[in-house]
Amino acid sequence: MRKQKLKVKAIFFDLDGTIVDSRKAYSIAMETALTKMGKPEMIDARLVTEIPKRLEQNLPIGDLIGKADTNRFLGEYLNAYYQATATRTELVSGISKVLERLSGKVKLALITMRFVPREKVVEELVKFGLARYFQNVVTAFDTHSPKPSPEAIIKCAEQLDVNTNECAVVGDSVADIKAGKNAGAKTVAVLSGIFSRQELEKENPDLILKSVKELPDCLE
Repeated sequence: MRKQKLKVKAIFFDLDGTIVDSRKAYSIAMETALTKMGKPEMIDARLVTEIPKRLEQNLPIGDLIGKADTNRFLGEYLNAYYQATATRTELVSGISKVLERLSGKVKLALITMRFVPREKVVEELVKFGLARYFQNVVTAFDTHSPKPSPEAIIKCAEQLDVNTNECAVVGDSVADIKAGKNAGAKTVAVLSGIFSRQELEKENPDLILKSVKELPDCLE
């Protein structure tokens, strides 16, 4: 895909897979949930990424863990996941320098599908020394409809006093790109998360970057 230059006033980052590497938390959540359900034999490395992929896209997971057990699994999985994110996530390589460079040029915000109060996410950002770069944080707690709905992006743009077509949405998932397009924003897919290049290319983002390290050089 040909690299183009983006002219924007604000950049909205996804969290998991874009700012932080959450794969360890996904693994812990899967193992904890299946063990508590008495199904440790179902623990499979393939599920580490397949489960969050489907959850992000609102796709069923019954065929993976048993339809009758879906609700219980989700409860155990999400509880374990949110606990794990407090201690087991790591920064995506180079993100601190990227945010430092960008913060002097455009407004920055973070939009996450985590269904937690924004204070929890801010605590995580403070721990990593990143909170100062973001002028706004929006979580699934703050919206009626999660990504790929454009609601969070539209709300965030209003709070930062910019138009959505003056914003870029940066994320690692299909839902991030769909949400950005639904809002009329520019879209940048990064390959640091759980979705493949092929999966992301199908959504036709404006840019696909191997790493967020490339992002500052893609702005006008």
